[in-house]
Amino acid sequence: MPNAETILAAARAELGVKESPANSNRVKYNTWFYGREVSGAAYPWCMVFVQWVFDKTGVPLPLKTASCGALMRAAQAAGQWVTGGYCPGDVVIYDFPGGAATDHTGIVESVTKTGITAIEGNTSEAGSQSDGGQVCRKRRPNSQIVGAVRPLYETKEELPLDNTPSPAHKEGVDWAVKNGILTGDSAGDLKLTETVTRQQFCTMLYRLAKQLEKD
Repeated sequence: MPNAETILAAARAELGVKESPANSNRVKYNTWFYGREVSGAAYPWCMVFVQWVFDKTGVPLPLKTASCGALMRAAQAAGQWVTGGYCPGDVVIYDFPGGAATDHTGIVESVTKTGITAIEGNTSEAGSQSDGGQVCRKRRPNSQIVGAVRPLYETKEELPLDNTPSPAHKEGVDWAVKNGILTGDSAGDLKLTETVTRQQFCTMLYRLAKQLEKD
C-alpha cells in the first residue's frame, strides 16, 4: 500500500488547479466523483478533491463522500479519528469561525507546534477559505482543527536498535554514552554501525571538548 509521501506527491501535483468558470464548482474532481460534469452551489469540492487524491493513489478512506462531517463520523466509527499529534498525510477537518461544525478539509503536509500546513481543494490564497475554487497550500492554526482522519498507510518495518557494541569497543562506547559525547536519535538508537558524517564528527568533538573543560 502507498505511504503518506505518495499521497502528498499526488496532491502537490494539483496545486494551482482552478474551477472554470470561477464560482461554478465545475472542476475535474467533481466530474470524477459524480460521474458527469456538474456545476452550482450544491457541489462544493474540498472533500471531493481529497477523495480524488486518495483514489488516484490507491489508499482507502473510511467512506467515499463529499461531506466533511460524514467522513469524520465514518473515521470515528472505524477507529481512524485523531484529535492531536497530527502527521503528514492525515486528512484534517476544520471548523472556521461562524460556519458549520465541519467547514472544510485538506491533506496535512507538515506540522508545527501551533498548527499545520495542508494542501486543500476549493480554497483560495486570500478570498473564501472553504469555497475559493482553487487547489492551494494553506497554513492553519490548531484552533481551527476539529480533528483528522488517520488513513491506513503502509508503515516501515521496525528495525532493532543498533545499540550493542562489539566487545572490542564496548568500554569506549559506554564511556562516550555516559559522558554525553555519543547520543542516540529520538528513538534512542545509537546507530553504532552507521558511517559518521563530518558534521556528526564535529558535534562529537565539541561535546568532548566541553567534557574536558568540565573535568
